[in-house]
Amino acid sequence: MARNILAFFLITALALAITAHAQVPPLSLDYYSKTCPSVLHIVKREMECAVLADRRTAASILRLHFHDCFVQGCDGSVLLDDTRTLIGERSAIANKDSLRGFRLVDRIKTMVEARCPGTVSCADILAIAARDAVVLTGGPCWDVPLGRRDSTAASLARADVDLPLPSHDLVTLLAKFQNQGFSLTDMVALVGAHTIGMSRCTNYRDRIHGDFKDTIGANPLSQAYLYNLKSGCPPAGNDDNVTSLDYLSPGLFDNSFYQILTRGEGLLSSDQAMYSSLLSEDTKPLITEYAMDVLAFFKQFSESMVKLGNITDPVSYSTGEVRKKCRFVNI
Repeated sequence: MARNILAFFLITALALAITAHAQVPPLSLDYYSKTCPSVLHIVKREMECAVLADRRTAASILRLHFHDCFVQGCDGSVLLDDTRTLIGERSAIANKDSLRGFRLVDRIKTMVEARCPGTVSCADILAIAARDAVVLTGGPCWDVPLGRRDSTAASLARADVDLPLPSHDLVTLLAKFQNQGFSLTDMVALVGAHTIGMSRCTNYRDRIHGDFKDTIGANPLSQAYLYNLKSGCPPAGNDDNVTSLDYLSPGLFDNSFYQILTRGEGLLSSDQAMYSSLLSEDTKPLITEYAMDVLAFFKQFSESMVKLGNITDPVSYSTGEVRKKCRFVNI
């Protein structure tokens, strides 16, 4: 029964992936080779400085890119500020009080505009920066196709519908990813970005005071870890206390996040569900594989990140622009 349910999602995902492919914009690796050949260098330089100053910045930029692409495609809509005529996406359930990195994107955009005015989209800058964030924390490198356009609108409603939440069960999580044209393998690989992530107490409180004890069993080391988690995140209060999603190697992009899941120690319910849920018979082997083989994880993550960066909404792309400032549409 469980396999039949997951098979249904996989078949649907394949159909949506074919549809999404037809909507991919004309991205290319040499899009700025003549108009702004220094853009990759500028973004890398600024990212190096930012991550050196605050290693958490890498996860913040990677998460911004993910949350951008999941809502009306990779169009920089997540970067837009609220104005009198536009409601942005930052107050969405999955974004509120948790998105960071906007000032860094502003700084990079300023540097790029000084060299190549009106040429490079904010969406492209974010896609490049996300790749560099992974590389700078020890992860894989991939070529980033470029040529995205910045949207002239945002969608708070779509953000609330499309973005996954830490509390989602496996079926809901699969639905969120397959709606974007991802396969089950893509989903498991992309969630591996949590290896450099952190989470607020309010997002994992129910997990550590709920079924965490059931997924870790009698392992005394895991029980000690749970005790420490509870001390920093009690049943009430301390909502903004943060802890690493990967306590084995926080800030390092590797496969230890999957090793944590195999021990039942996943901090977020949605993460652990991929290994411990009754419906995890198809996701569990992938987690086991990535826990043992970092190169297999890196290869799939790179491929899935290119796929993420290709998500496009035909409306926002056709009416898009190259913003002068990432927080506001052009006047």
